[in-house]
Amino acid sequence: MGSVGIGGSHPVSIQSMTAVPTGDVRATLDQIETLKDEECDIIRVAVPDRDSLPAFAKIITKSPLPVVADIHFDAYLALRAIESGAAGIRINPGNIGSKKKLKEILNLANQVNIPIRIGVNSGSIEKKYWREKGTKAEIMVRSVMDSVRFFEDSGFFNIKISLKSSNVRETVTAYRLIDQACDYPLHLGITEAGTFFSGTVKSAVGLGSLLMDGIGSTIRVSLTEDPVKEVRVAREILKATGHRVKGIEIISCPTCARTSVDLIPIVKEVEKRITGFKTDKRIVAAIMGCEVNGPGEAREADIGLAFSRSRGFIFKKGEMVEKIAPRDAVPRLIELIKDLL
Repeated sequence: MGSVGIGGSHPVSIQSMTAVPTGDVRATLDQIETLKDEECDIIRVAVPDRDSLPAFAKIITKSPLPVVADIHFDAYLALRAIESGAAGIRINPGNIGSKKKLKEILNLANQVNIPIRIGVNSGSIEKKYWREKGTKAEIMVRSVMDSVRFFEDSGFFNIKISLKSSNVRETVTAYRLIDQACDYPLHLGITEAGTFFSGTVKSAVGLGSLLMDGIGSTIRVSLTEDPVKEVRVAREILKATGHRVKGIEIISCPTCARTSVDLIPIVKEVEKRITGFKTDKRIVAAIMGCEVNGPGEAREADIGLAFSRSRGFIFKKGEMVEKIAPRDAVPRLIELIKDLL
């Protein structure tokens, strides 16, 4: 997808989608720049109508990330998006029109050598599948595989697949089935996952389960939120499943009656102050509220901070190396994290 490798031995990539009108070129590019800074790898931009095509073409020429055209209902939009230089397109074969129109899209995409994502959501399965026997997940897979065979029969193999549902179990089942049915790269997501809190939980459970199974080449966390938060959640999911090891990871205790400081704002302050720190290494920073959950519980941390009733303690790899006044603890921890970058 542009310069981003997908599938095979390539790392799992993070996608998001712009959330401002495509016709506003400046706002769209500003959002893409912000998402790039958050380590987003691929950006998807909706092309909702023909009036948006000139703006879409301008966005492609200046975007720092590969741009995927998100297309529904109109094959003409897909063709013009490809001609504009899209790095890939996302279509749902069930709503794009006739097979003849679909073939035109495949032929043009082949000419310029860009991938197409076959995206089927549980709520947009073609009508002809509605009365078929089987679970929703099985029907989704059947629908996708019929499209895959049509693509292949048309000489098109640069395929990526997604099968999303807002139901986590249904989504996971569908992806596990399609993973057994073909070898094409899979784009993971829980569609319409909801608000930041509930959507993060659903996405972590669904995407995390699949990634731990070795399923998935790209991911998008779909939240009713600023897309920056989508990318941050996606990054944490990849870290937690061992797919992205670079960056700073904070581990902190949940607090209890032993905690002698107001730990929650301390952790939030550290998290806020390290936002934007860049590193190609994995750095683990621990912040603990008492001696019990101090160096012992976070022995593997590169750098850590623990508190007693009167002091803060800096430790490295489980060994206490510095005593400090609690008021100076956060600035000192930030300094030491910077030294590790």
